[in-house]
Amino acid sequence: MPSFDITSKVDLQTLDNAVNIVKKEITNRFDFKGVHVSIELNKKDFKINLETDSDMKMEQICDVLLSRSMRQGLDGNAFDLSKEPYPSGKIVKKEVIVKNGIAQDDAKKIVKMIKDSALKVQVAIMDDIIRVTGKKIDDLQEVIQFCRTADIKIPLQYVNMKS
Repeated sequence: MPSFDITSKVDLQTLDNAVNIVKKEITNRFDFKGVHVSIELNKKDFKINLETDSDMKMEQICDVLLSRSMRQGLDGNAFDLSKEPYPSGKIVKKEVIVKNGIAQDDAKKIVKMIKDSALKVQVAIMDDIIRVTGKKIDDLQEVIQFCRTADIKIPLQYVNMKS
């Protein structure tokens, strides 16, 4: 039977390239001359640690991070910017979490949405991926189209299509 997997993976090399481009742009910008700025990528935990002098500069760094990452092909929903920046002495710090993999509660919501759509497919959660199986490839393509139009707050990839 035809099947495919729904995943949410962020390519580490693309993320690293995007962070390096952000570092380069911030150091070359006139409004950041002489300002303490630190942008570090924790590759193990998929976190980006940001440090700067003020909240306004922090917002500018986050905007540059989003725009440059999207130009590199990363989805903007992959970044969790919900954490508020916190002061630490004279500097402001912020931790940006990069969503990698589908969390269990998000997977359950996606499975429920697919089952409620009345498409003739079977859906199963396997760790951080969702396996969709159907009798026809057309049914699977309808699921992909449905997921693309649905309001899901995480970036999804559709891989491992087998017929």
